[in-house]
Amino acid sequence: MPKTIREGRLSSRRFDIVIVGGGVVGLATALQLSRRFPSARCVVLEKEDSLGRHQTGHNNCVIHTGIYYRTGSLKARNCVRGARMLKAFCDENGVEYEDCGKVIVATNPEEVPALEELHRRGVANGVQGLRVIGPERLREIEPHADGVKAIHSPETAIVDYNAVTDAYAQLFRESGGEVWTGARVRGIRSRPEGLELETERGTVSTRYLVNCAGLHADRIAAMAGVKTNVRLIPFRGEFYALKPAAKGFVRNLIYPVPDPRFPFLGATFGRIKGGVIRSGPNAMVAGSREGYSITDLDPKEAWTILSMPAFWRMAMRYWRTGLQEIYFSLSKKAYVKSMQKLVPSVGVGDLEKWGSGVRAQAILPDGTLVDDFVIKETRNAVHVINAPSPGATSSLSIGEYVTDRAASIFDLATV
Repeated sequence: MPKTIREGRLSSRRFDIVIVGGGVVGLATALQLSRRFPSARCVVLEKEDSLGRHQTGHNNCVIHTGIYYRTGSLKARNCVRGARMLKAFCDENGVEYEDCGKVIVATNPEEVPALEELHRRGVANGVQGLRVIGPERLREIEPHADGVKAIHSPETAIVDYNAVTDAYAQLFRESGGEVWTGARVRGIRSRPEGLELETERGTVSTRYLVNCAGLHADRIAAMAGVKTNVRLIPFRGEFYALKPAAKGFVRNLIYPVPDPRFPFLGATFGRIKGGVIRSGPNAMVAGSREGYSITDLDPKEAWTILSMPAFWRMAMRYWRTGLQEIYFSLSKKAYVKSMQKLVPSVGVGDLEKWGSGVRAQAILPDGTLVDDFVIKETRNAVHVINAPSPGATSSLSIGEYVTDRAASIFDLATV
């Protein structure tokens, strides 16, 4: 479990590199930076009182293999490499994970071409072990799943990303890095010698900045004076869990064929730590960056979203899907009916509410949903502005990529 104490010894307020964001990507990046630049004074600033409180602690616990992502994209390159790096890290540091495998199921003949394209893309991305299987083999793997064809991905795994984040943080501290919790960044000022960050724990000076602030990454970038046409909109995903008597309907991970128009994988069935079988998430615009329930509404944030022309262009483009997601949120019966396409045995009485997560989704001015990581560089900063799923899987690879960029633009030779 993540630590709940206020960390950071406040021994100094001058650093070579400040990393904003104490989630899995921020700590992986901090660890990679500390390994590449062992003499640099580094600190992670996290606004919460513990690490991994938001996207890290509310995801689906999956180590993805890289099937879904456009060949050559940052997502594809970092996911395939990141999954291998993450498993090796877990093996070396005693973090448990399980190669449980998953199936991606075409529930009707119309979905088969998209399924076959997914298989082609996964092979092109270098994913190992993928097989297209028929209904008989599907039932051997997942006896209660129903489909005309499926992809079996045996190397897909599950892991507790809070445990991963804590392991990153521990190694970062052992290398001399500092982690400050309760250190929300309120403002950033440029100074001749670098940057000055106003935080809830006082002012911090740094030569260089790495922004891994997740749900708030665009705000940190704006504070630092970065102009970008990408805006982040929070999407809430709600989960159900199978009741104990129904857990036998799902062994591991059952995924639908995703809609290629969206950077979401669709509602799934999946096993997580403790043997819980979850179903979800849906995807609805949230009322705040940390709006984990429908009542979590930040009027200022909601107004910011509603006043964005890009939001309305997105809404006009995807209004049918948006209404469907709202309907599934309001009607458990309708949601269960949609999930019965994957597992017909599941009934309304088999599911109970089980939390939610919020994902930061980048959109462009024309309302297009950005389907790749977005990383921006300036003279003295690297900003990871958009790193949703498979960001956790890719964390070490993203950290390595950011470190490579930092090595090319930061002057750390004198550190």
